[in-house]
Amino acid sequence: MKYVIVIPDGCADEPVAELGGLTPLQAAKLPNMDRIAQAGVVGLSNNVPPSLTPASDVATLSLFGYDPLKVYTGRAPLETAAMGIHLGPNDWAIRCNLVYVPDGHMRDFTAGHISSEDGAPLIHAIQKELGGKEVAGGVLEFHAGVQYRNILVWRGKTATAPFVGMKTQAPHDVPDKPVADYLPQGPGSEVLRPLMEASKAILANHPVNVRRIAEGKKPATQIWLWGQGKAPQVTPFRETYGKTGAIISAVDLVRGVGVLLGWHRIDVPGATGYLDTNYANKGKYAIEALGAFDLVCVHVEAPDEASHEGKAAEKVRSLEQIDEHIVGPLLDALPRYGDYRILVEPDHRTTLKTRAHAYGAVAFAAAGTGIVPNAATSYDEPAAAATGLSFDPGWHLMQWFLAK
Repeated sequence: MKYVIVIPDGCADEPVAELGGLTPLQAAKLPNMDRIAQAGVVGLSNNVPPSLTPASDVATLSLFGYDPLKVYTGRAPLETAAMGIHLGPNDWAIRCNLVYVPDGHMRDFTAGHISSEDGAPLIHAIQKELGGKEVAGGVLEFHAGVQYRNILVWRGKTATAPFVGMKTQAPHDVPDKPVADYLPQGPGSEVLRPLMEASKAILANHPVNVRRIAEGKKPATQIWLWGQGKAPQVTPFRETYGKTGAIISAVDLVRGVGVLLGWHRIDVPGATGYLDTNYANKGKYAIEALGAFDLVCVHVEAPDEASHEGKAAEKVRSLEQIDEHIVGPLLDALPRYGDYRILVEPDHRTTLKTRAHAYGAVAFAAAGTGIVPNAATSYDEPAAAATGLSFDPGWHLMQWFLAK
């Protein structure tokens, strides 16, 4: 049996006036996803427990069949796994965004979708000025990641850490809001807040930012620290479910979850984690991976990014690209391997109205060997709600999907 999971990140949404009162899934032309719906089942899955934040870190663990209430420690440790950064038992990882805050408001949590080539020198400058210093019993390390997504590691000298109980806020969930209202709070905030403040002067006149401004691009005005946690303890997927796996994603967070589960990481040329990602290459590399692995997962960040930017038409377009270049080719290729199952499901909801992540169940479609159709004719939120099929908690869906 071959298994495929396609994750159109954050595609679940509400009806949108700009789309004639339809959700993006309803408005998009998705003949291949509808093929899955018609040949299999459509339903709902709630991937985020109420006590945790609705984001890809929690939701992806759930979607992959793990109870986040038991294994989730924070977002940043998942990304360090993809970056090959080892965390010791006393270490903490903290997500370090490059952001654009020109007037005290979070105007762009991506600093104009800064490239990795521009972002890395900025993080290196931060490391030169702030890294290597001992703060609150630990040494600071800043690591450049992909685009605006970077990592701060606090290397603890003892088991005592200042961050237990600290609350931080994801910058993508406070678009255009005053940042003063969302700074780190509680234990450990006295460590992170000064670093965020100090980064402003370091970045202000950096040559990269000077050039970006001259080119009409947004500069990175500071770092934003959030998503802290220690290294999680996760039982490998092969031990839990008896299957080998491969992960295709341009986002370190999702790649990191796959790496922690023991999946093989496949890097695809042209995969950007944004609207301009190479959809066709993702489909091509996924098909090639089917011969070597039991399960292949393809994650696409584009729908989520479109939601964060409030671009309804781009969200619809990204879904249509996923359908044409990833889902369609996979559906055509899978029968060559005999028995197979395919699942299409976003990790969480990201609404165009709020431009932020949201709680609530998401629609999924699954088809293949042994799956009895439930009379759905399309893949969208109303169709999923009408079937009455629901998985809450969401990690039970993977148990069902892998059962023969």
